[in-house]
Amino acid sequence: MSPAIALAFLPLVVTLLVRYRHHFRLLVRTVLLRGFRDCLSGLRIEERAFSYVLTHALPGDPGHILTTLDHWSSCCEYLSHMGPVKGQILMRLVEEKAPACVLELGTYCGYSTLLIARALPPGSRLLTVERDSRTAAVAEKVIRLAGFDEQMVELIAGSSEEVIPRLRAQHQLNRADLVLLAHRPRYYLRDLQLLEAHALLPHGATVLADHVLFPGAPRFLQYTKSCGRYRCRLHHTSLPDFPAIKDGIAQLTYTGPG
Repeated sequence: MSPAIALAFLPLVVTLLVRYRHHFRLLVRTVLLRGFRDCLSGLRIEERAFSYVLTHALPGDPGHILTTLDHWSSCCEYLSHMGPVKGQILMRLVEEKAPACVLELGTYCGYSTLLIARALPPGSRLLTVERDSRTAAVAEKVIRLAGFDEQMVELIAGSSEEVIPRLRAQHQLNRADLVLLAHRPRYYLRDLQLLEAHALLPHGATVLADHVLFPGAPRFLQYTKSCGRYRCRLHHTSLPDFPAIKDGIAQLTYTGPG
């Protein structure tokens, strides 16, 4: 490419960098810096975050553990977790719905798991599914450190596509009063349809889906709005520590098979 052509594209490049500077910062923190620290330490970010939690958080206090994870993400390394703003929405809905059984797809580091567990009424049960076994091992430690036993919070390591059909037979889950989709948005529609096919959503069940605007789940949103089985509401939020990057949590109410 000649210098003249490169110079002609310079204003466009500068404009894009200015317009998407927050996305560029996010890319640097979640890909470049994270990859460098993974190689340097031999640990994943979730494992480094848990080491920080062990040092700074109070065992048996889920609220303090959540605050410690927020501090780690803001001041040390961006964790790509739900964060306190979305967390307040999640806890409010769990307290409002008072579900007897909750299914979470996408445990990650256990942040949203703790939010749900501390808001559940006595006697309720939470099943959480994490595809990556190494991440699941960290989440298991976080959950137990917070004081939640296996009777209340059961962590299942495996892909949601394989776990959902086995929930009734192997994990005694006959219905999920509340479902949180917090894994990969491209799998949301597939897994929602699996839950429908296996009759795991009772009438009036609440389905919450994170990250439906960023990175986005357009096919999932289109389906839920057009299939006639859900009442839909969107809670507008943003990414933790990146308020300029808009995101949202979809709140669905299952009205039956139609």
